[in-house]
Amino acid sequence: MSFDLSPENIRWAVQAMGVLLLSICVHEFGHAYLATKLGDDLPQKQGRVTLNPLAHADPIGTLLFPLLGILWMGVPGFGWGKPVQVNPARFTRRFEMRHGHMFVAFAGPFMNLAFGTLIAIIHVALIRFQVIDATNFDVTRVLSYAVSLNFILFFFNLVPAPPLDGGAVLEGLLPRRHLPKYHAYEPYGPFVLLAVIAIPGMSRIFTVPAMAVTGHLYKGLATLFGV
Repeated sequence: MSFDLSPENIRWAVQAMGVLLLSICVHEFGHAYLATKLGDDLPQKQGRVTLNPLAHADPIGTLLFPLLGILWMGVPGFGWGKPVQVNPARFTRRFEMRHGHMFVAFAGPFMNLAFGTLIAIIHVALIRFQVIDATNFDVTRVLSYAVSLNFILFFFNLVPAPPLDGGAVLEGLLPRRHLPKYHAYEPYGPFVLLAVIAIPGMSRIFTVPAMAVTGHLYKGLATLFGV
């Protein structure tokens, strides 16, 4: 194993790590914020209802692994943030507990979807109003990476494999009569997740739709802004 420690790659590592940290931050904030709105005060007590990245960063999953991936392969690879702890029993009784859990689980990926869309809008607007040059490689690289990364996080986290958010979303969407089958499948979720990460080509189930959405969004925004 050899790492690229050239000045250019070090600069890219700092930029990519900043984007990843912010993306994980908004994801975990989404979980904490909605759980609090549904009546659970645990995230608030643990200081998670904040956009401070330090509250959501995991030393290994947010910092070490992604940094090694960037220095070795040029991309962060696999990473994670500090999970937001929630107590579904404290959720409002307006919803079934599993539905409340589903909403909180979906809030994280939704924040990535919203964040990526916002960055794309800002990126195209900056080009349209000539704040930045469309040919500026560094700026375009960072902003387009931020958009695609957040869409990748959106689709990846919705893979229906517990402990990913998609597992809780699937449980909330299933008819009650199918819940026993889901609960029987649940212990195998981590193995499904491992297969998605480790088997070559399996990552296409979330990278392909993420890249498609990124491309179509930029194309639509370019048309809208007349770029």
